[in-house]
Amino acid sequence: MLRTKWALAALALVVVAVAVGPASAKEALPSTLPLPTAWQPEGIAIKGHMFYVGSIPTGSVYRGDLRTGQGAPYIVRSGRAATGLEVKGNRLFVSGAGTGKAFVYNVATKEDIATYTFDPGFINDVVVTKRGAYFTNSNVAALFRIPIGEGGQLGSTPQRIPLTGVFQLQSGFNANGIDATRNGKWLIIVQSNTGKLFRVNPSTGATVEITLGGGSVPNGDGILLDKTNRLFVVQNQLNQIAVIDLNKDLTSGTIVSLIKDPRFRIPTTIDDYKKFLYAVNAKFGSPPATTSYEVVQVAKPAKAKKAKKKDDD
Repeated sequence: MLRTKWALAALALVVVAVAVGPASAKEALPSTLPLPTAWQPEGIAIKGHMFYVGSIPTGSVYRGDLRTGQGAPYIVRSGRAATGLEVKGNRLFVSGAGTGKAFVYNVATKEDIATYTFDPGFINDVVVTKRGAYFTNSNVAALFRIPIGEGGQLGSTPQRIPLTGVFQLQSGFNANGIDATRNGKWLIIVQSNTGKLFRVNPSTGATVEITLGGGSVPNGDGILLDKTNRLFVVQNQLNQIAVIDLNKDLTSGTIVSLIKDPRFRIPTTIDDYKKFLYAVNAKFGSPPATTSYEVVQVAKPAKAKKAKKKDDD
């Protein structure tokens, strides 16, 4: 009996080793994720190991697997537009760019859930909290909110939230990327034409500039706030991602590094998975019909540890 038990234990170890082998291999994630030719992407959203990328001119959404790099057009539409995206639960929220609209899809069924019409302009990006989905309009000094009620119920009428305080509308593209703190207490937006960052009260629209010690993030596009108060800002035409350490109340920060990669070709938006950032190459200015597009993976830089203060003797 003892010999039989040892034999069974050995067999179990072999089975475990076989099971672990492929999982370990999957840790070597593809560093470049191809998208269809002529797709003209901008926004990206990641849910689990799946990624979603919109098509600006059609409003269609591509879905792929970060583990394999394989994917295909998933939500196929025409006559719409897609820039910023975010997945929450079974819903995909999509900014409608020049349509002045936002679209909400059921991720599982690919069916429309709702369409919302905002002010005319360029509906650029979106972030979703427990209380609502917030959209930027790059031509208007306002955010637009789709209320989310108890049980996740979507409101039928969007709310216009004027941006007040220090935010000032300028010529060109204004409010662009948007993100939120994990508890939804604050929003952060980047103003592309000025390179300024703002903390926004999601209820009132009151803004406070996030000072960067004399620095700025011109051409700021998609942004990502992580749980350590590190903010990543894509600077599209500069082909780089600024890494900013923010203070606790999100009123100041320091640009600690710039992520550059020779594969960047006007990256626009980012999302993260494990220890990686994924940036969409929009390749603005290239002939769309013959241009191949991709999502580029880069490693998140390690955050510097703060030195511990020694007690006075």
